[in-house]
This record gives sequence, structure tokens and C-alpha cells, in this order.
Amino acid sequence: MKESRQLCIGLSLTATWNKGKNDSGGGAGMFSNDGFVQLAKMAEQAKLDFVFKPDALFLHADGRGHSSRFASLDPTIMLTSIARETERIGLVTTVSTSFNPPFVVARQLQSLHWLSNGRAGWNIVTSLGGAENFTDAPMPASEERYEKAIEFTDVVQRLWESYPYEVFAGQADCGKEITAIHHNGKYFSVKGPLNLPAHASGTPPLFQAGASLAGRNFAALAADAIFASTPDMASGIELREDLRRRAQAHGRSPDAVRVLPGLYFFLAETRSEAQDMYREAHAHLSLERRFASIESIIGLRLEEMPLDQRVTADMLPDAGQPVRSRTHADLLRRFIVNHKPTVEELLSRPEVIGSAHWVAAGTAEDVMRDMLAWFEAGAMDGVIALPGGSFQSLELFLAELVPMLAEKGLFRKEYTGMTLREHLRMT
Repeated sequence: MKESRQLCIGLSLTATWNKGKNDSGGGAGMFSNDGFVQLAKMAEQAKLDFVFKPDALFLHADGRGHSSRFASLDPTIMLTSIARETERIGLVTTVSTSFNPPFVVARQLQSLHWLSNGRAGWNIVTSLGGAENFTDAPMPASEERYEKAIEFTDVVQRLWESYPYEVFAGQADCGKEITAIHHNGKYFSVKGPLNLPAHASGTPPLFQAGASLAGRNFAALAADAIFASTPDMASGIELREDLRRRAQAHGRSPDAVRVLPGLYFFLAETRSEAQDMYREAHAHLSLERRFASIESIIGLRLEEMPLDQRVTADMLPDAGQPVRSRTHADLLRRFIVNHKPTVEELLSRPEVIGSAHWVAAGTAEDVMRDMLAWFEAGAMDGVIALPGGSFQSLELFLAELVPMLAEKGLFRKEYTGMTLREHLRMT
């Protein structure tokens, strides 16, 4: 492990520690700015790189079995309010390329960048649902969504470049000028230029969520980091090595895309307490719901099979059938092909009981060792923290685990820059 290489750590601004306790919502407090500001300030005190807000453009009406994040404030507006209450921490918002106009998104993100003095980041998603709220047409296939995302992102970046900061700053000899982009593509027609200048710190870093083949290619082409579902170290290593190859094929550095798996952790003073929290968080998931989850992910029905029977590759349905999340389907299919798990083992997989994120339960020292093992094995470049079990789990992560990483030279003790690009060592 190179001495200069350090972890990148972000915090998801969602109450993941309440998962399984009350799926129907968190009361009016979840729409108050105070709680999110508190989380952001705690993360800034720990010197994290950024806070991150996921988003979706639809609502499950019954509320059962789904994260309360699907009922949420607009993330860009929320992070703009947090910008006024913080000074250093990065602010990564989520915006879909499937249902928004590029000019408006370019302006909104550049506005957040200015109002936060260079701390904005964009988590690019193509959306897994919500088409019915924008059109009568069905949800496009993953490949089409990513084709549109590539054009959308290119337009946004060109708009950001269309009004150079040097022109705004009155640098007459800079050799740059405000220029219309005159884009006329398959999905968008945008003249430009953007009616807001670039920020002196450079453009907002680009994050991407999704690790399907189309998602990987998009990340390797355009993203600075990927928020990935990697339930085990092997999947993390495979993803990171694949992205490094893909980035090089696009003429980029193999280190251009940081792999940041979601780390769904349960921290407590003792291992037994942490394991109890983990069991309690998933106790609401009956066998019926777990079987239904497997069927929804890969179309495989297992209800009639004994729990000790092994699930093998020849049982898998056609890989080309439509699925809601290609990332989760690919992960679960790969696990079955490589490990031939029993039905019981499959029912406990992160892909089935959660969002396919890496799960760690134990003391702060236990989870720190897990993170060190993944980092040294090349399975990740950092994490997006998803605290589980209790709010104390988050407090232990920030107050104990992060300082342990800093003592080992794997994370900063103090901020050395003011902008998100500086935190990510992009400048």
C-alpha cells in the first residue's frame, strides 16, 4: 500500500440507523433542516470528505418495506441550506439524467458550487423508477438510460465550460471567451452558453451510482467516483480492477475513478451488542419477503426448495430478461455462479435483505480492521458511510473509528483544502 494513498470517506444523509424499525416514515422531523445540519456538522468535525444525499423521484404509497428516503426533501435545495451552516465539507447532491433538462441542472449545480465556495458534487443517476411522474411512456431500458446519461453529462460539462471564470474575473489576456455550445444530439438540443460563470475552484466532481455493465462504462468514461454496491471483498476487487481497465481504455488514468462502496455498519462497544443490533434491524424481513426479494431481483422462485439445498448456475433464469436493477441482478447471479450457496445462505445475502451494500458489525476496531483489509486488497478507495442499528453507531464511527484510521495515516487529521476537489486530491 502506497504511503500517500488515503481513504475517501463520505456520509449518507439518511436515517439508515432506523431501517427496519419504522418503515412508514420518521415524522415531521425528517423534513426539518436541523437534523441534516447536525449530521453535516458532525461529519465536518470528523474531517470527512463529503456528505451525500441519495434521492428518488417516486413514492411507495404504502410505505412498507422501503427506506424512508423515498419521501424526502429535494437534495440540492437541502444541501444549499447546509452550505450556509458548514465551511469545509463537500456537498454531493443526486440529480437524475432521465427526467431533467441539462441546462437547468447545470445551473442548479453551478449555483450550489458558488454558494458553497467550491464544495458541490454531482451524483449522477439514471433512476430505477418514476417514469410515470414525467411521461406516459414506460421506463426506458438500462442501456438507453445510460446512453442518454452520457449525452446529458457531456452537455452539462460543456455548459459549465461555456462561461469561463477568467472572463467573469475580468482577466482580459486569458484567451478565453463566453461561447455558446450549439448542442444538437439524439436526446437534447441546447444552445447555451450557461448564464452563470464557472467557479474558480473548477467544476464539481462527478459521482455515479450503479455498477451494471452500462453503468461501469459510464463511470469509466465520465465519473470521478462511483457509489457502488459491493457486498463482499471479491466483488469490490472485481469492480475496481474492471473500472481501472475501462478508464484506461477511455484514455484516462486507471486511478481516475474512486470506488466508494456503501458501508452499512453496526458499531457498538461489544461485538455481541453489534450483532444484536444487526439481527434486530432485519428481524422484520420474513422468509416470505426474502423469497419475494430474490424473485424480484433475478426472477428465481425458491419457496418450494429445502433450505439446505444448493442453488446452482443452471437454475438461473435467462440473464437477458428485464430487471429493475441490473446491478443487483448481476451481483446476485455472480454470487450463485461462484459459490453455489444453499437457499438459507442466499436468503441472508445483502442483495436480498438490503441494498447489496457491504455489511460490517462489531466494535470500532473490528470494522476498522475490515476497512483496512479491503483497502489493502484493492477492493475500494474509500466508503460512503451508512450507519445502522442506532444513532450511537454513527457516533462511534465518527468519534472512534475515523480517528483510528487517521492515526494509521489512512485518513486526514485536519482539512488541508477548502473545496471538494481538494479533498478528493483532484487539484
